[in-house]
Amino acid sequence: MSGTILRRLLSMLPVMGVVAICVFLLLHLAPGDPASIIAGENATPENIARIREQLGLDQPVWKQFLVWIAAMLHGDLGTSLFWGDTVLSLIGQRAEPTVSLALTTLAVAVFLAIAIGVLAASHAGTWIDRLVMGFAVLGFSVPVFVVGYLLIFVFAVNLKWLPVQGYSPLAEGLLPWLRNLVLPSVALGMAYVALIARITRTTMLDVLAEDYMRTARAKGVATRAMLFRHALKNAAVPIATVVGNGVALLIGGVVITETVFNIPGIGRLVVDAIARRDYPIIQGVIMVFSGVYVLVNLLVDLSYTLFDPRVRG
Repeated sequence: MSGTILRRLLSMLPVMGVVAICVFLLLHLAPGDPASIIAGENATPENIARIREQLGLDQPVWKQFLVWIAAMLHGDLGTSLFWGDTVLSLIGQRAEPTVSLALTTLAVAVFLAIAIGVLAASHAGTWIDRLVMGFAVLGFSVPVFVVGYLLIFVFAVNLKWLPVQGYSPLAEGLLPWLRNLVLPSVALGMAYVALIARITRTTMLDVLAEDYMRTARAKGVATRAMLFRHALKNAAVPIATVVGNGVALLIGGVVITETVFNIPGIGRLVVDAIARRDYPIIQGVIMVFSGVYVLVNLLVDLSYTLFDPRVRG
């Protein structure tokens, strides 16, 4: 097991290297100049050239890339062109809202999706099954920002049950923290729930059609035990796979959700950085998100050994 983990960790290096190259080239070859934004609308070409020289943007792209990679290998993601703080410190300042939103969404979405997926599989062909599948199609089709604005309109503006926007730190109390996370978590989790529920239903139907499940049914095994103790355990590997792959969907949705609900997290930081062409922040956050995604998928692969003994062999 330790050898497998080591090999997977080493395999992350080329993946992260490709991500670094693609991100850097896309940013630096795209139209736009941070120096022009910093200098302002009335800046002279001389002022812009001076700012570019101060920021090192006048250097060849390959040289800027090598400087950035060398710094990153030493744990330095760079310094913001506009705020002047290090990228790591800015990410640390914005991490709590993003981690809170991601974890609450993940926990609720996985629990709810598996429950309704099992429900649909156990009532295959009925109106319950059709209702769940209709929700899955709708949830995966409607964009996150549309769901977010609808939730704000109904539950915040009209009913006034929950805050419209903002974030309350956990240190200020559990209830305010949860109240500010309910709407964004639901908006972000809709597509995630739909994806996991659909895969859960499909996988459960395949497992329930196996001979040993028919034998268990013939022996009079209780329906709940048959579904959750036997069928769900054998369907866990595909479900865990789609949960891991869905983290990319979750990461992408965080950026939009934090913008809609005005949450001061990492996603909002990226949006502000894109508007200002703040290369170090964009590059640093994408590298962090990419690393998280790769690590999550590593953990998902390792979880297979818990669900399926054949993997251990």
